Amino acid sequence: MRLYYLIIALPLLLPANIFAHELPDLGDVSQATISPRQERQIGLQIMRQIRTDPSYLDDPEITSYLNNLGHKLIAGSGAAHPDQSFEFFALQDPSINAFALPGGFMGFNSGLIIAAQSESELAGVMAHEIAHVTQKHLARMISGQKYSMLTSLAALAVAIIAARSNPQAGHAVLATTQASAIQSQLDFTRKHEKEADRIGLNILVDAGFDPQGMPAFFERLQKAGRFHENGAPSYLRTHPLTFERIADIQNRTRELTYRQVPDSTDFQLIRAKLRAFQGNPKDAVLRFKTHLHDKRYTNEAVERYGLIVALLRDKKTSQANRELEQLYQLLQTNTVNTTLKNHSLGKTIRVEHKNILAGAMIETLAASVKLATGHIAEALNIYRTALNIYPQHRALIHGYAAALLQNQQTETALEFINKQLQFAHDDIHLYRLQAQSYAVLGNDMLKHRAQAEVYARQGQLTDAIEQLQIALQHNNRNFYQLSSVEARLKQLQAKVADEKE
Repeated sequence: MRLYYLIIALPLLLPANIFAHELPDLGDVSQATISPRQERQIGLQIMRQIRTDPSYLDDPEITSYLNNLGHKLIAGSGAAHPDQSFEFFALQDPSINAFALPGGFMGFNSGLIIAAQSESELAGVMAHEIAHVTQKHLARMISGQKYSMLTSLAALAVAIIAARSNPQAGHAVLATTQASAIQSQLDFTRKHEKEADRIGLNILVDAGFDPQGMPAFFERLQKAGRFHENGAPSYLRTHPLTFERIADIQNRTRELTYRQVPDSTDFQLIRAKLRAFQGNPKDAVLRFKTHLHDKRYTNEAVERYGLIVALLRDKKTSQANRELEQLYQLLQTNTVNTTLKNHSLGKTIRVEHKNILAGAMIETLAASVKLATGHIAEALNIYRTALNIYPQHRALIHGYAAALLQNQQTETALEFINKQLQFAHDDIHLYRLQAQSYAVLGNDMLKHRAQAEVYARQGQLTDAIEQLQIALQHNNRNFYQLSSVEARLKQLQAKVADEKE
């Protein structure tokens, strides 16, 4: 059974050491059941399986957007304890759902992101999920149980997820993990949902978003469920939604000052990108072309961006290149009293105006189109120029390094990757590219050292240790590099030993 079908629901599985506004401190009993370190380990175990699932969206732009939005909510509210970590990710699934895992990991289905009609609506769902974490909801439910072993807790987490998303599929798992007693407590989740609404609304407002985003999204989902009983959104099945809950949120928002918050450009582009990933490539292309022909869009440039993504997915590279030129022309036409620098068709745009739609995502797409059409020099030029403007954009960084490797500029790629890793220590994809670079250069010791960092950051410490041990077998007689591998090996071995205590 694919793990994804076990985690499609939103159970907040385990506690986090968080402070709560206007709530009693219920953390002591919960923490006696499971420590924050155990919680993180369980989350990493589950994430290890999620990352290997085909539905996991390993897209740096989508991931960065969700994490930026999530951390904006967290920073604006002050709801989370400084030691609590959060990581947001997306899954390619048309169902409207979101869920959270132990250790602060939160997943959002592409269907939910597309269904959100404003950024405040998406932020409202995210704030609700964050509130579940900060309030330790599942920890409250399992505080009376006596599960002390980490492996049992991990199995219990998967069992509860299975039961929430598919009771029949989860039955066998529940029986083998002794979780049936806890499953009976899940009836209390309506109370938790109401509490998450209240705390989540505070988070949403404190971060500067439109508070109407939360009730608007919930109300629309409820209507969809009412008219399509058998095909109700998954969110309704995993987050019990009542008229009382919606009325309560609406009453609270009426007391707040009206606030109109425009959507960010990134929100619009991310939704277009996800729509381009939906269904088979040809159908995606047809949908965008139809919308453009019928003028059924709120922003033509965003719609053309989505069309180009769909065309690349359909391997229609020449058409994608022609559409890219039209997109550039459209951006230039829409630019009023604004200076465009370094711009000609097919090259990068730099727009000296915050309200003009041209940015890192468009530059990244342009480079991808040029690579696909064989215009290598132009693609590399786009990457270099865009990185001067957007030096922290992950997709540009990854794309440039990969393009250099693909075009036999390995030493240049490695120099660039190593420089980036000084500022992005936890970038798993950069370590993968680093390992590829060392493999091409024939440095087996450093190849395995880089692969060890990939595993370590995915929570696969045993695999990381094995890679470092293999690295030592390829002694290249460089004292500094050898010492570095040995030190890292001792560090990970000590960490594994500490976790077993």
